[in-house]
Amino acid sequence: MKHNAEVQESRHDGLKWAVVVTLVVVAVVGNSYFADQAILYRVLGVVAVCALAAVVALTTAKGRNLVELARSARKEIQRVVWPTRQETVQTTAIVLVAVLVVGLMLWLIDTLLGWAMSGVIG
Repeated sequence: MKHNAEVQESRHDGLKWAVVVTLVVVAVVGNSYFADQAILYRVLGVVAVCALAAVVALTTAKGRNLVELARSARKEIQRVVWPTRQETVQTTAIVLVAVLVVGLMLWLIDTLLGWAMSGVIG
């Protein structure tokens, strides 16, 4: 069962993207303009304007495609067979031991080559 993620582009999508860009510019310029205000108020203002820009962006065809992609990804995540705690711990232990062994081998090789070069150079 495959969903058609293709959404028809509206003729107003270009205008909506212009509004999104304008809102982001307003957030950036407003943050600079109100630099003498408390940081909390500036952050709240930027977050509010960016949230409004996100809402407008999600009403476009690309935004609806993004929402559909997120829904599909959520469904896929639910189908994944996640490893048990024991499998995770065992795999992590194996990786740590392998890293330790390779690290020790590289240290030994480096030490031997350093010792050999100091013997050659003098």
